[in-house]
Amino acid sequence: MKQPITGYHRDEENHWVAQLACGHNQHVRHDPPWVNRPWVTAEEGRRSMLGFELECKKCDQGAPSDKQP
Repeated sequence: MKQPITGYHRDEENHWVAQLACGHNQHVRHDPPWVNRPWVTAEEGRRSMLGFELECKKCDQGAPSDKQP
């Protein structure tokens, strides 16, 4: 199920995590060549992706909301 990004925070390992409208969190790493998300490395890039929809596997599984910082 696609859910829009509403914000970001960093996890305990300093990786960026997108906060989704559904209440779930999803890592958004830039880790070439496996994952290419250069927009996550700069504040302007992250801001430009607010509202962008990511596939939320937790919604598909019916998981409860994640803890938001």
